[in-house]
Amino acid sequence: MARSPRPDVLEAATSTSASSSSSSPERAAYEDDTDFFTSQRNDSQSSIGVSSLREVVLSPDQEREHRISPISRLPPEILISIFTKLSSSMDLRTCMLVSKAWSRNSVDLLWHRPLCNTWENLQSVTKSIQKPDGYYSYNTLVKRLNLSNLNEQINDGSVYPFIMCKRIERLTLTGCVKLTDGGVSSLIHGSKSLLALDITGLDSITDHTLRAVSENCGRLQGLNITDCSKVTDESLVAVAERCHYLKRLKLNNCSLVTDDSIMAVAQNCPYMLEIDLHNCRQITNISITSLISKGRQLRELRVGHCHSLTDNAFLDIPRNLAFESLRILDLTACHQLHDVAVQRIIETSPRLRNLVLAKCKEITDVSVNAITKLGKNLHYIHLGHCLQISDAAVTALVKMCNRIRYIDLACCSRLTDQSVKQLATLPKLRRIGLVKCQAITDKSILALAKPNPEHRQKTPSLLERVHLSYCTNLTLAGIHALLNSCPKLTHLSLTGVQAFYLQESLVSFCREAPPEFTDHQRHVFCVFSGDGVNRLRYYLNENVYDTEGTMYDDGQGDDMDTDQQVAGLMHATGINDDDDMDEEAGDESQYELEGEA
Repeated sequence: MARSPRPDVLEAATSTSASSSSSSPERAAYEDDTDFFTSQRNDSQSSIGVSSLREVVLSPDQEREHRISPISRLPPEILISIFTKLSSSMDLRTCMLVSKAWSRNSVDLLWHRPLCNTWENLQSVTKSIQKPDGYYSYNTLVKRLNLSNLNEQINDGSVYPFIMCKRIERLTLTGCVKLTDGGVSSLIHGSKSLLALDITGLDSITDHTLRAVSENCGRLQGLNITDCSKVTDESLVAVAERCHYLKRLKLNNCSLVTDDSIMAVAQNCPYMLEIDLHNCRQITNISITSLISKGRQLRELRVGHCHSLTDNAFLDIPRNLAFESLRILDLTACHQLHDVAVQRIIETSPRLRNLVLAKCKEITDVSVNAITKLGKNLHYIHLGHCLQISDAAVTALVKMCNRIRYIDLACCSRLTDQSVKQLATLPKLRRIGLVKCQAITDKSILALAKPNPEHRQKTPSLLERVHLSYCTNLTLAGIHALLNSCPKLTHLSLTGVQAFYLQESLVSFCREAPPEFTDHQRHVFCVFSGDGVNRLRYYLNENVYDTEGTMYDDGQGDDMDTDQQVAGLMHATGINDDDDMDEEAGDESQYELEGEA
């Protein structure tokens, strides 16, 4: 039975494809989506293609085309699956030129995340969206909108054309400081599909915008209002009460937020996975206890610089509860925490992977001994400025937690070469921070450079970043050995180490000091990154001396570890690191290492 012909939606194939493809700007093959929430898994994947498939009714001419071209017989689902493998917008544009069927099934992929990285591209996109006689309703195809690349130019007028886009799922306006409540609210009104909103750095935003979110975005899963300092509990409580599917919440530096907001989140958002309260200084014990007790799915909790927190925030957690999901806990500069709180944390969260206790100056070896119970689960540990930690505690930590990849012990002044020799036996160690550990000497550096004798195959060191600033006893010989033994090394900080910063020939390989540094900081600054590490290694090998044959034959054999752990097969989950460079300023103690849950 012959099928009834479908009226042509498009003109001739050539004119159709040219018009359609020209309406969407070219996207570079390497383009990355910088949405804060895009890095998270599967919670809000865009339903590309599936919801917009069109029933294909073939005309007699199309029937003849199918007989001639076998690929034309492929159903839309398979065509879309093939098109999703294309990484370049130019390739998708070419697909749109092939035929009407290919055009219909590739346009969604080309437009679901329009590239707005230049002003010209933005104008092209907005022109197509507003075009009344376009071949497609482009405004309905946009699912992800990221304007952060133009953050200094975007204002309320710039976003006005996108008011027509009511199917946006991810909206990223990071750093668009010229936007006001009026512009952001206009985008949010009627956006029932919105799943993730990032307005980091928009300090003019007030409760007006967050009320609009609570009234329009019932499906919201991710909200990032970092540095939105004018937002208060009034709107955040409303968001918590109406957006029950919230999973990720970042409130960094929202100084007006109090326990009321966090209690509302704990009470109304049972699916919460990650919450960041960095520098929310009005937060107290009661809200943290409630958040942990009711957030049974919580994977990540960051409460750094919440100075009002005390041991009771964790001691008041009901004894019968355990939190198997919690993987990341950041307690930076929670000065009132003591060993008893750390012990309770380890009891209730036995599968912690990343633990940050930097600047918790009251903790001692007792806390470290409790942390050893995490065993193979522990990948990242930050104990910078924990001044009471000793070599004995580090030795115990290494023996029990042999999957540690990143460790920071900056300013732990009691530590000696013995601690570093133990750390050198960690088979997965990639980054180590020893800034201002002034008791360590070249013995420590040679231990890091020496291959682990427990390895059946003498594999090269995995070390990628080593922070040794202000370790004033180090010499050129030790660092030279480290460079030659660590082929993956991409960052080496030696600020304040006289053997380096006083030698002009070596400083020439350093990166530039940050512009805000004082004259003294510039004088002692000595950080090698990227190609600078390779150039330093080459220079030392060519112009100084070869240490390969003698660097370990120094009578230290008896001092090296005699009780090293046996490392089995390591099936550790990879950690996604943003590789932020430390600026080596001030106490130079911290480097950012973001772990993946």
